[in-house]
Amino acid sequence: MDLLTAYGVIAVSAMLVTYALESRARAFVLAFAGACLASSLYGFLAGAWPFGVIELVWTGVAIRRWRARDGSG
Repeated sequence: MDLLTAYGVIAVSAMLVTYALESRARAFVLAFAGACLASSLYGFLAGAWPFGVIELVWTGVAIRRWRARDGSG
């Protein structure tokens, strides 16, 4: 496994874990946004620009959801 593939596995795994934990705390929504951004970078570096674009959109969606949460969750 090369470094780029390992980075992709870690980024996408982080997305899965943080998404599963989003209901526990507002910080996990922000962590999910960061993982989406990392996955987007992976997509662009791997030459899969449609994946990179979609993950960039998900980053924006997650940031918007993080801002909308009141912090009590």
